Amino acid sequence: MNRASFFALPVLAVLAGPAACPPANRAVPVPIDAHGIARHVRTLASDEILLPGIVDTHVHVNEPGRTEWEGFASATSAAAAGGVTTIIDMPLNSIPATTTPAALEAKRAVATVGVDTGFWGGAVPENLGTLWELHDAGVFGFKAFLAPS
Repeated sequence: MNRASFFALPVLAVLAGPAACPPANRAVPVPIDAHGIARHVRTLASDEILLPGIVDTHVHVNEPGRTEWEGFASATSAAAAGGVTTIIDMPLNSIPATTTPAALEAKRAVATVGVDTGFWGGAVPENLGTLWELHDAGVFGFKAFLAPS
């Protein structure tokens, strides 16, 4: 992700408690960041609680290829049931291994999303000269083994 796309991400401001209930004649300001980008505001009702979601950065979803082990439907449903809001799929113990933009696209094509989903790229001897292509295609980072596995 480059700097420009990072600053384009939506940001949510959550107001709770007495500060969330201004007098009727006073507007709640929408937060503006240093780049002049308006952000979203969500006001919680007095009986609502905001809980943080869990990010699981080490998930082995085996779809396509070994969906019977665990596919995106079961992985993301289980994640959501457990309070996980984001999973990042591991790249190398899967068919196809996420070592090329084409393999990444094959995974995205079957990724039924019950939670936010991202992908690690695999750094292997065969793709070391093309890692930027995989990065530009959208992987979050790379996994590499430093010894035979």
